[in-house]
This record gives sequence, structure tokens and C-alpha cells, in this order.
Amino acid sequence: MNNKDLAKNVLDLVGGEQNISGLTHCATRLRFVLKDDNKADLRALDQLEGVLKAQNSGGQIQVVIGAKVDAVYSEVKNLTSDHIGELTESTDSGPKKRRNPVNVVLETIAGIFTPVLPALVGCGMIKCLATVITAMGYLEGSGFLTIINMIGDCIFYFMPFFLAVSAANRFKTNPYLAVALAAGLMHPTILNAAAQIAETGVNSIDFLGLPILLMKYSSSVIPIILAVWIMSYVYPIVNRVIPKFLQVLLTPMIVLFIMIPVELIVLGPVGSYIGDWLTNGINSLFSTAGVLAGAILGFFKPIMVMFGMHYAIMPIQVQQVATLGATVLLPTALAANLAQAGAAFGVFVLTKSKTMKSAAASSGFTALFGITEPAIYGVTLKYKRPFFAGCLAGGLVGGFYSLVHTTANAISLPGLLAIGTYTSDRYMYVVIGCIAAIVLGFVFTLMAGIKEDADGAKPKQQATGALDSIRNAAATGVTVEQDSPQAYASSSDMLIVSPMTGEIRPISEVEDQAFAQELMGKGIAIVPTDGKVYAPFDGVVEALYRTKHAIGLKAANGVEILIHIGVDTVSLKGKYFNAHIEQGQTIKAGDLLVEFDPEGITSAGYNTITSIVVTNMQQYGDVLTTATNGPIRESEAMIKLIP
Repeated sequence: MNNKDLAKNVLDLVGGEQNISGLTHCATRLRFVLKDDNKADLRALDQLEGVLKAQNSGGQIQVVIGAKVDAVYSEVKNLTSDHIGELTESTDSGPKKRRNPVNVVLETIAGIFTPVLPALVGCGMIKCLATVITAMGYLEGSGFLTIINMIGDCIFYFMPFFLAVSAANRFKTNPYLAVALAAGLMHPTILNAAAQIAETGVNSIDFLGLPILLMKYSSSVIPIILAVWIMSYVYPIVNRVIPKFLQVLLTPMIVLFIMIPVELIVLGPVGSYIGDWLTNGINSLFSTAGVLAGAILGFFKPIMVMFGMHYAIMPIQVQQVATLGATVLLPTALAANLAQAGAAFGVFVLTKSKTMKSAAASSGFTALFGITEPAIYGVTLKYKRPFFAGCLAGGLVGGFYSLVHTTANAISLPGLLAIGTYTSDRYMYVVIGCIAAIVLGFVFTLMAGIKEDADGAKPKQQATGALDSIRNAAATGVTVEQDSPQAYASSSDMLIVSPMTGEIRPISEVEDQAFAQELMGKGIAIVPTDGKVYAPFDGVVEALYRTKHAIGLKAANGVEILIHIGVDTVSLKGKYFNAHIEQGQTIKAGDLLVEFDPEGITSAGYNTITSIVVTNMQQYGDVLTTATNGPIRESEAMIKLIP
């Protein structure tokens, strides 16, 4: 499925664009704030190809996409711009609902920091490069190294400006006035005077009898967020008081005249003290109970990722790097991420499913470089034991990192590419911790094992085209005897008969990678010679998409198949298709399920090749096709299942 199709499906399943009041995204997930959460079909979202996980957390519908989330986000914005205008990272959700204050705070922090992540990570990786060059003794004192260090530091020096824009979007206020508030904190009058306190002895400026404390705000986090938040209330009040014909002239002037003194006199110092208290508190915790604190954070980091809570500690990390030059929190995240990578590699060794082997290998490598959502949602959490094996390994290594005083001097994705930004009592300890996290996650998973016949261990069933075809589950199948194709098998081998007449083709010839690579399940393809699909067994219609191009069937003995007519035919929106059954209906072998017009579909530019796959293939020893080429008639044996 391409990004545009995925975006269309996601929009549909969250209740349509009219149900969306806010949207943002982070490194791996789309975050929707909906007017009515009940209109979102989380189960169907969770089943979409391209979606690793869908959940309601922190007042948001979170759709975990993975590395291509930015492209999908852009497609969502493109699809909605003509209808509801530019979507903002707002949390205004129409009718007000009682919400947990803790969730509101966490959601707000995540909403402010996630748009800034690209700049944070980019500067962090540049800082890593500068650290490596310096450690190797190359280019010392050169202009090149000076500029590289400057690039790595720029976001921290000008942090209030970045957060001003993000906070303005979050609190739905004027972003340019928010930037002006940041400029008030960063003006040379304040910064230079603060830097010269030791020389001049002057630590405040008088403003109408009120003292403005001279403080350095260049790397601060909380003062600008508080200032923009307060301005979001002040601005509309001022705007209501000023006559309309004077609003353009007077509203911005009065808002700045109120807000900049307020932020310099009250909000700046209060925010700075709060930031310092949090920073010092975390450092005190790690200095007095470092091993325990590191172990707890290392263990719970993947769980925090599941609920999107890991962004709640982002301000503390940024504040620590800004004020102390390093953070003690990122090393625990590094341990947790690498441990989940090791757990995914353990699943790769244990699983018998080719699909899961591929998912485990690819997501494991992704986790090595700091993105763990594919490994967590796509692999380890499905089997449960590997997930907690990774948590245990992350906790042990997190405790070790705390014991040897490991810190990170830049904000970056906690993965192997960024280990140059980490320091310890001896740098070798950083490397040892990385290796230990991967190895322990791997070994603990092998020791815990997996249960592939458990519900939680089944790979996500995914569909093709628009993939809505498997809204309530993937498709289904049946078993029959070879001599009596419409009867259930009594032998250990089971046969599935053809639901249509046509020419057999290998499933690899289908121009849809979800089928061709057997991500949906093993099966066969048929180029139909007529336009009729019949029931291959007695069973139930488990899924019927509204465009009628895909049908999910399940037999009484549990075998499941998906019949998907054509490639990308969901785009026809039901044209050329006529269903004779409904979802949930009981069927008998030979019943006519769907009629379609092959010539009409072809003339519209779509391929009619039909995929028929066993979607619960992991429950069987093997799924074999009786032929790979040649003609086949409806009710002839087609697929053989080996228990």
C-alpha cells in the first residue's frame, strides 16, 4: 500500500476529517485529537497494512507508522487541506470532556516537543560527529570543527525560539508574538547583563519598581512554554477589549507590553527555578540511588514508549544538557532500545514463520539505531515474553550505566550511531553496555521462548489495496477432502478448493507486495475467466469490505482465507462488483458470494488477478499449492494444508 492509500484508510477509520480537531506526529506515530473518540475504529486501524499499532493514549488516538510517518503525515495533510484547512497540533476537541490532568500535561509536553525533534536529533547527531572528530585528534582548532560544533549547539542556544513556535501551535495563539516573547528572553540586554553579574555586581533591572532578575535563558525550556501558555489567554482578552478597527495596531502592542515584563519578572525566574529543581532532583536521585533509578528507567522505557509517555521526560533531558552539559537519562533509553533489538533477534531465531522472521530481523536492526516501535509493536509485544525479556535486559544495563556514571552530552536517537555522544568512567563501559543489552535481550528471549499458537503471538493480519478489506480481521479459509472437495477432511492433510474458474498463477506474480511476499499469508493467484466467486466450503463470512472487492471466510474448523479480487480495486469504490452475501452470514459450499465484471475492471485500468491466501498459516506446519500454472475450475483442489 502506498502512503496516499494508507493516509486515506487512516482518515476513514478515525471517523473522517470532520471528526479531527488536532493532528501532529512524532518520529514514529500519527497523533490525532478527535471530537468523538468512539468514531475511531481502533481494531481496524490496528489491522491496516503499514500500521504497527493503534491505541488511545493520553487523550490521543495514536497510529504507529514507523519510519515513513512523515510521508504519511504529509499525505493526510494533503487529503484534508481542501476540507478543513490546515491541521494544527491543537488539542481543542470540540465538546469539552473531563480529562485526567496528568494525561493533559503529558499530552501537552509531547505536542510541544515532537515537532522540535527533527532539529533536536539533527543537532545531536552533528554533536556526535564533532565529538568523534575531537576524540580522534583530527582537525583540532580548525574552522571546520568550529562550525560543526556551532551547528551541534545552535538548537540549545536558541531553544526558546524553537519552543515558542511549537507552543504557539499547541496553545492556538499567534506564533509571531510567541517568537517575540522568546526574543525578549534572548535579548542581549538580558543575556549580556546576566553574563556580567560577577563583574558588575548588578543582578536585576528595575521596571516600574519591580525587579527583573538577570538570568541566562538561552537554553531554557519551561519559561517560554509558560509565557506562551499565559499569552494564549491574554491575547483573546485584549483583542475583545480593543475596537475592531484598532486591533491590528493596538492588540500586538498591548499583548507584548504585558507579556514581556510578566515573563521577565515572574515566569522566567519561576520557570528557570523549576527547571533547575527538576534537573538537580534527577541528578540527586541518580547520585544517591543511581543503580536502582537507572534500572527502573531502563526497564520501563519500552512501556513508556507504548503509551507515548517517553516525551514527558524530554524537557528534563534538554534542561540537563543545557545547564550541565550532559544528561543521565538518555543512557537508560539506549540500554532499553538495544535490549529490544536483541529480543527481536531472539524472535528471529525462535519463530518458524517466514513472515515473522523477516519482521523480526528488519525491526531489530531499526531498533539498533534508536527506533523501537517496529520491534515492540510488530514483534516482541506480540509474543509478550520477548518484550519483557527485553525490558529485563534494559533494566540490568540501565543499572550498570548508572553504576559507571554514563551520561550523554547531546539529545539524539538513543542508538548505535549516537554512542559517540556518551561518556562514562571509562568509554569502554559504554561499548560493554551496548553489547550487553543486545546479548542479554537475545539470551533472555531464547530462555523465555515464544508461543506461536497463542493469540498474542499471531502476526498482524494485513490486507492489500486500501487494506480496509480486513477491517474486523483478515480473511479466512476451509479444509476439504480431495475426493470430495466440498466436505471436510478426515485425514491429516487438508485441501482448499478453488472459489473461481480461471488460470493459476504463482502468488509472487501479483503486483502487490503484501501478497507477492506472502506477508498476508501463503496462497495462490488466479486470473479469472468469468466474474463469479463461490464459497469453497461451509463457513462464515468474517469480512466483506464495502467495495466488495475482498472477502474474508472462515471454516468451522478454523481455517481462514482471504479472497482479494484484483490489484488496487478498492479504488473502484464498488463499481463492477455485486455482493450476494453480507458480513457475518453463514454460507454453504458452492454458494455464489460475489459477481464482478472482469472486462469493466480491465477497461478501467486494473488487473483482475485474484489472490487467495491462508491468513492463519502460522497454525499449520506448511501451506502447499497443488499447482502453479494452468487452468483451474471452481471447486477443484487448489491448496493443501499440512498440520
